[in-house]
Amino acid sequence: MKIENELSSLIQNYFCDRLINQRDASDKTIKSYRDTFRLLFLFCKKHLGKSASDLCLSDINEKLVLGFLNYLEKDRKNTVRSRNARFAALRSFFHYVAYQEPAYLPNIQKILAIPMKRFDRPLVGFLLREEINAILAAPDINTWNGQRDQVLFTTLYNTGARVSEIIALKRADVESGQTMVLHLHGKGRKERTIPLWKNTSSLIKKWLKQLDENPVTPLFPNHFGIAMTRSGVENRLKVAVEKAKITCVSLKSKKISPHLIRHTTAMHLLQSGIDITVIALWLGHESITTTHHYMEADVEMKKKALNTIQEPENKTSKKIPSDKLLVFLESL
Repeated sequence: MKIENELSSLIQNYFCDRLINQRDASDKTIKSYRDTFRLLFLFCKKHLGKSASDLCLSDINEKLVLGFLNYLEKDRKNTVRSRNARFAALRSFFHYVAYQEPAYLPNIQKILAIPMKRFDRPLVGFLLREEINAILAAPDINTWNGQRDQVLFTTLYNTGARVSEIIALKRADVESGQTMVLHLHGKGRKERTIPLWKNTSSLIKKWLKQLDENPVTPLFPNHFGIAMTRSGVENRLKVAVEKAKITCVSLKSKKISPHLIRHTTAMHLLQSGIDITVIALWLGHESITTTHHYMEADVEMKKKALNTIQEPENKTSKKIPSDKLLVFLESL
């Protein structure tokens, strides 16, 4: 079989051998990469007139990949972050192909030379302590929903967990002892243990009495007894926020989501003097550079506070360079 006709087998081997057998990639990663190739093949069908099975390895070149990335941004309105995630899947595949088909290395190198697109990262948003306290106090604890929601939001704030981690919690993930802890199952199948405040522990102990004693019982079930969905958590948070706005007016100007509570936990830990490496472990960040964004946001807050103070007069005159090249550099 000619190399040009091996694209189909390369993709199948990449998913089965490299991703599943060798890397033991998570289901989420496999599905994300799968969707990337689906989109690529639809793009190829439109622009090359070839179905996925008819494509050759030589068809996927630098020009086509650049066109595909542009299509994701312009036509599908993907964010730069999403565009880069799709491209990361393609890069992973072509790194694999480089070892399998070295004859195509020049073409592959051109694809791998395409840079990830840079984008502005907005400052991390978070809630003030009085704002998060208003939300935690909003649920009606005289109802089953309200009791669950109070424990749910308090646990979110205590742990800084992702929504996916919270809704995946089972009764068995609660470990009682001198200090109650939760075992969170994070991204990439990474697990971490988070200690709970006394208030959170007390709420969970009371809540556990209302749940089935089976260890696999969801810690935060819906009325059907199954784990809440992401949208379910978002909807219940929306209800709590609307009620909290009555007593905390500043919430009206903020867009609040479960992930914002995660940011709030990180910022409050940072402002309490907790080392950034500890916060990275707390949040389950693979790289500390991700956690560093919270420090940058905190610095920006301090800059704004500094700008409200009148600066002392500086009587030293600024020398203006006379050299034309230096003038140009000063103007940049």
